[in-house]
Amino acid sequence: MKLKQLLEDDNAVSPVIGVILMVAITVILAAVIASFVLGLGDSAGDAAPQVSVSCDLSGSGDMVHDGGDNLKESNLKVSGSGSLASGTTFSAGDPIITGGVAEDTQLIWENPDGSGSNIIAEC
Repeated sequence: MKLKQLLEDDNAVSPVIGVILMVAITVILAAVIASFVLGLGDSAGDAAPQVSVSCDLSGSGDMVHDGGDNLKESNLKVSGSGSLASGTTFSAGDPIITGGVAEDTQLIWENPDGSGSNIIAEC
């Protein structure tokens, strides 16, 4: 009988493994290309700092750093009324904007690599 020949014949194993490997490589390649096309590979850049502030609109007119990330003066800009306080780094408890902040005052963080800016606090 041909049963012995059937058990010893393993010609079909190699093509099946080859097809499975080709499909796996295609799926991985498609995922890598899709991540670059959709811009997911570029999202690892500098993220805007997270900060909590309080604004004293009626008293001293300051925007004070209440908590969160430390801020470098060189990366900050003020939109609206008030001026940036002097200091190289602002941490919790430091006044960031002095001189009459109003409801339209915004603290803007500019990315050090020049790729954009974000409003990180406003009164």
